[in-house]
Amino acid sequence: MFETLVKPESISLLRDLIERSRRIVITCHISPDGDAMGSSLGLYRVLRNMGKLPRVVTPDTPPKYLTFLPGAQDIVAFSRFDYFAKKLFAEADLIFCLDYNEPKRIDLVAEWMMKSPAPKVMIDHHINPDPFPALTISHPEISSTSALACRVLHELELSDLIDREAAECFYTGMMTDTGNFSYNSNDPVLYEIIADLLRRGIDKDELYKKVYFVDTINSIRLNAYALSDKMEFFPEHHAALITLTREELNRHHYQKGDTEGLVNKPLTCPDVVYSIFLREETDYIKVSMRSKGSFKVNTICANHFNGGGHENAAGGEYFGTMQECIDEFKRIMPLYDCQLPE
Repeated sequence: MFETLVKPESISLLRDLIERSRRIVITCHISPDGDAMGSSLGLYRVLRNMGKLPRVVTPDTPPKYLTFLPGAQDIVAFSRFDYFAKKLFAEADLIFCLDYNEPKRIDLVAEWMMKSPAPKVMIDHHINPDPFPALTISHPEISSTSALACRVLHELELSDLIDREAAECFYTGMMTDTGNFSYNSNDPVLYEIIADLLRRGIDKDELYKKVYFVDTINSIRLNAYALSDKMEFFPEHHAALITLTREELNRHHYQKGDTEGLVNKPLTCPDVVYSIFLREETDYIKVSMRSKGSFKVNTICANHFNGGGHENAAGGEYFGTMQECIDEFKRIMPLYDCQLPE
């Protein structure tokens, strides 16, 4: 159905690792987004359909707006069930590392994942993968890990095990990691994958509603406040900045997922090339960046904010105060001056 993407020797090794394994742990990055959840739960479903005993371990509790995904109720959040998660790693025959390129992206889970004697397999689309796994399947040119996982399963000749529930997970990951196919989504093969998932019974319109029509009154007010009171423009740099402190988040009864998509809002202005959103967590500042055209925000995140990502959608963390993070952003802006896309 699709052209070959992964080296035959990698597919052969992965097939052998899966065949020899029964207890399989699937991991994804902290604060899992739609692609992390979608790829993990999609693979979880396929492995279950093979008769394996997979479990998905996330560093923290997944956002509420993604808990509709099939299998989400079976996720083991390390922040809540660390004893059980450690036991799973100790007993694992195989560990999948999905949608992250280095151990630090899984926070406290990293220690126990690395301690496990089980071989590790990375399937990811972020740049500069760390060499820790026994097998790395890394393709930054692919728009999402979910799309990459579908292609890997096809090359493993396991596509028939992608049932409707798995297809819903993979499609959600693909949809969310491309902004509903508004960026990083010009690859024709992506739509061949979507067509195949549609034939497996998904309702793409309903999935869109479940992901994007989930606002609460509190989240609407929080986003309105962020845009009206906390958004700053830098016309000489074609940039926009939005910040929310922990106090402001608490005041608006913030829940995970309430600011999903907020960083994209300034990009609707023709004069804005890139946007950055800073959200204060307990002990660090969460950095989210989006851009238009050929402006590479993943370079900024990699160079200054301990992160990375895609050319037009990236993220990272800053370990310091909110004001220090703001000052750092303003300091580096002149280093990344850009022109408006034609």
